[in-house]
Amino acid sequence: MIENSDKLKIGEKSFNSRLMLGTGKYRNIHDATNSIENSECEIVTVAIRRLPIDLKNDNINFLKYLDWKKLWLLPNTAGSQTAEEAIRMAFLGHELACQLGQEENFFVKLEVISDPKYLLPDPIGTLKAAEFLIKKGFTVLPYINADPMLALHLEDLGCKTVMPLGSPIGSGQGITNLTNIQIIIENSSVPVIVDAGIGTPSEATIAMELGADAVLLNTAVAQSNNPAQMAYAMNLAVKSGRLAYLSGRMEKKYYANPSSPLNQISKLE
Repeated sequence: MIENSDKLKIGEKSFNSRLMLGTGKYRNIHDATNSIENSECEIVTVAIRRLPIDLKNDNINFLKYLDWKKLWLLPNTAGSQTAEEAIRMAFLGHELACQLGQEENFFVKLEVISDPKYLLPDPIGTLKAAEFLIKKGFTVLPYINADPMLALHLEDLGCKTVMPLGSPIGSGQGITNLTNIQIIIENSSVPVIVDAGIGTPSEATIAMELGADAVLLNTAVAQSNNPAQMAYAMNLAVKSGRLAYLSGRMEKKYYANPSSPLNQISKLE
């Protein structure tokens, strides 16, 4: 088992789970709530644009069915095409957190996506918005392309994580840029969270085996045939990958090496 001391720390907040789950694309409230429960995640991300300003007057919003004493809200600025839009969404996200009883929650998943076709993050807009929000006291988790230099610039600004995409969002292509993500992990002193593109538990495990600190996913669970079961599978995959990373893999060799060498057998005798 992973030791209790192996916690994910983002800013001043610590978490036991290294799986984060999104809340979009579910077929119904039942699938969404069951998936979140089965995933054992502690961070749930919500697109602010999709929500009403006042949750008390919304009778169908599934957020009221979640236990916010156990979960931590990660508002995201999805749909923002400019830095200014993202900044506005971040402040609305904090208002939502306050409505859920998390007045001290200034977390924001920063997304600035100006291209509606490929949905790739805008690096200039992301930098601009991140700098402003950090000065206002937000804990910024920026969603970025797997760009090692951009990751370093955002870390220097004061971002508490970097969140490189594994492949285009919602594509289910898996991790198509392993080399760049590995460079980001090796050079980062803040948690690296692989976000977007993961389609199967094995791909989540690969991300964790690389040394990623966490994985954030949504479509792979929400659009599966059995979301609650897939959420549980992703939970196990992330735990497995983390354990493997902490254990340290064997050295690769370019020739066969018997698992029961003769000299070892003779020593045992």
